[in-house]
Amino acid sequence: MLLHAKIPNRIGGLGSLVETFLPWFGLFVPVLLAGALWRRSASAVAALLLPVLVWLNLFGELLSDKSHSGGDLTVASHNVGADNPDPAGTAHALAASGADVLALEEITPQAKLLYEKELAKAYPYHTVQGTVGLWSKLPLSDTQPVDIKMDYGPLADTKPVDIKMAYNRALRTTVATDHGPLAVYVAHLGSVRVNPRAGFWTDSRDRNAQALGEAIAAEQNERVVLLGDLNGTTDDRALADITSQLHSAQDAAGDAFGFTWPAKFPVTRIDQILVRGVKPERSWSLPATGSDHLPVAAGISW
Repeated sequence: MLLHAKIPNRIGGLGSLVETFLPWFGLFVPVLLAGALWRRSASAVAALLLPVLVWLNLFGELLSDKSHSGGDLTVASHNVGADNPDPAGTAHALAASGADVLALEEITPQAKLLYEKELAKAYPYHTVQGTVGLWSKLPLSDTQPVDIKMDYGPLADTKPVDIKMAYNRALRTTVATDHGPLAVYVAHLGSVRVNPRAGFWTDSRDRNAQALGEAIAAEQNERVVLLGDLNGTTDDRALADITSQLHSAQDAAGDAFGFTWPAKFPVTRIDQILVRGVKPERSWSLPATGSDHLPVAAGISW
């Protein structure tokens, strides 16, 4: 746990895999404690203080509730799932959350019109760029897709724009707030896979994260919010280009770990709300919908 950053990624992405589930390594402590008690070894029990202290140093702060009341703006994000059996119900639940700004990822062409219809009353402003969208109670401007290098290689630039837009997975827009413009990014980074040959395969995710980090680095607005499914935790070194510039609302103002995936038994937080130039007041997960991800929300202030 202490030296997770030293675990190499070149061997089947092992470093990123460990960092994805890093908090769960604390479960080895009670197992080792049981073994020490069975052996009646005082020295083994004493030695367990080391992993306990390391785990508390890494994650102890997350065990407390750091949320505060208030907040000038509530933002939310949800990977609604391409196989969601009830997109209408999902839309109703998200509208009822009271979020002022709502990001959706993994929007299919079949479900796009339904989400637009069901969310229109609560959110007069919206944009959909490929498979990601943003719904807002406040006006939007300067909206554009963000190139996170879904295509790469010598033929990447030869594809027509309309073809690329069909599977675009990131956007940037400006939300007009009472406190001034807020730059909002919505992103759905590439999926990761675990298989015997490649190990923890993260090539597309890592490439997307680097490109998104470059876009955020070029952002002129000092107030930035990133909403999305990043297919990685904030501990994962592959997201360093992003997490070095933005900080987690959950870490700053959440309660516990805020795991989001899979929805039926969440074991990791890959759905993120990251900010710069604004203060997270509270961060929480919303009730499950028909998706395999839990929605996340945060209240922010200036």
